[in-house]
Order: sequence, then structure tokens, then C-alpha cells
Amino acid sequence: MAKKIRKMLGDVNAPEVAALMRLIDTQSKATICKWCMDYAEAHILPIFERRRPGDGRPRNALNAARDYLDGKVKFPVVKNIILNECHAAARELDSDPAAQAAARACGQSSAVVHTLSHSLGLYFYGAAAVAYDRVGTDETAEVYDRIAKEVCADITAALRTIAVENEPNPAKIKWRR
Repeated sequence: MAKKIRKMLGDVNAPEVAALMRLIDTQSKATICKWCMDYAEAHILPIFERRRPGDGRPRNALNAARDYLDGKVKFPVVKNIILNECHAAARELDSDPAAQAAARACGQSSAVVHTLSHSLGLYFYGAAAVAYDRVGTDETAEVYDRIAKEVCADITAALRTIAVENEPNPAKIKWRR
């Protein structure tokens, strides 16, 4: 029987994830959106583009989300690109879990412009993209857990670098656990 590949890595109840969520809760929507899209573009999108050269759908989703924040397009345009391009790319990639997870992470990072709780999707799918790209799909749970913790630390550090201390307008996020 083939080993079941997890679509996401990480544990929502882990202390490092709780700390990331607490940090996210202190920031404005603008900061959270910038952090998600910048991190995805710098660290996750390259995994997808290296594995799927010429497929611009995840990049299109990130660009459309930025255009929405800049007032250049309405949300239905962004939603269509996220669902019918970026997530469609992910659905086509069962044979490449790293590229699939990277597409999903980019889609979640783009969707944060509408629902801030999608910011955790950057972590869970991003951890899978990084892990499967780095070590493949046949490693132990311990190896994947270690990589997920590394990714959480990196994502958290990236948010800390742009976090606004004593943010006057922190986002109000309804986390689902």
C-alpha cells in the first residue's frame, strides 16, 4: 500500500504555532497581507516555479491580490484567479506534492486579502512545500516535524521583521481550531 502524503505539515496545537497566531493577532490587515504575500513570493513561489516552469498561475494569484489591495481590481476578480487558476493548478499536481503544496500556500497567501485566517495556510502548506521539495515524500514523521518547526520559525521571524509594535489597529481574526 502506498504511503499517504499529507497535504499540510505542522500541528495547529504546537507552541510555536500558538506563538505565531498570537503575533498575527497583534498586527493590522495591511501588515498581515504584506507579510504573507512577500513571504510566499520569496520562499514558496520559487519552489513551484522551479518544479513547474512556465506555469504562472500562483504568481498571478499573488499579483491579483496585490492589485486588489492597491484598489486596481475588485475582489471577485481576485477570487476567480485564486480558485480557478491557483487552486486549479494545485488540484492538477497530485504527482508532485511539493509543487502542489506550494500552489496551495500561494493561494492561501493571496486569499488573506479576504480572510485573514488564511494566513496560517501559508505555514501549513508552505511547510509541506519546503519539506517535500527538500527531502521528498518518503521520510519519517520526525523529519517532517523538524522541517515544519523550522519553517514556522522562519515565517515567524519574517513577520517579526515587519511587525508594528503596539499596532493601533490590530486585525480581529476568528481562528478555527
